[in-house]
Amino acid sequence: MKKEEVEKIREKACQILKNAHIVLTEEEQKNMEVADCGFDDIENLGLQAVTYVNTDRYCAKEIILLPEQFLPEHRHPPISKDNRGKQETFRCRWGKVLLYVEGEPTPGPKAKISDKYRSYLTAWKEVELRPGDQYTITPDTKHWFQAGEKGAVVSEFSSTSIDEKDEFTDPRVKRMPTIE
Repeated sequence: MKKEEVEKIREKACQILKNAHIVLTEEEQKNMEVADCGFDDIENLGLQAVTYVNTDRYCAKEIILLPEQFLPEHRHPPISKDNRGKQETFRCRWGKVLLYVEGEPTPGPKAKISDKYRSYLTAWKEVELRPGDQYTITPDTKHWFQAGEKGAVVSEFSSTSIDEKDEFTDPRVKRMPTIE
């Protein structure tokens, strides 16, 4: 992505945070991650994230999703004998999020996903999160999510986050953003 586009997306994400009455410092706004997963289709695929803390014991983030933006299916595999993978709890703060996890598929899921991405989605148990709802995912569980039509803000509370170790079902995904 080009730096100008990253700034434009950060502005949109900051507006969503403002709608949610979530205040960030200037430094947090400046350091907000904008990840297009290597597809150059950020309005539809990827996420914006602010990491408040990430230590060897725990992590807290804000995930900001644009309207109907989705993050592709992935899992947080074991890293070592002492690290069995990231466990995370998602708590919806604003908007609506459709979270999909492994399990019995939901008949008639509500996600709106382009055919060019759909073939790599295997987890279809739908969990709808609205403000105040939360859901915990155990390590090594395939999952993906999509915001509702107004976008969403999701707080993530987890064990240590090592994003570069995430394993995506779609081999084309590049989790770590490249900014030109």
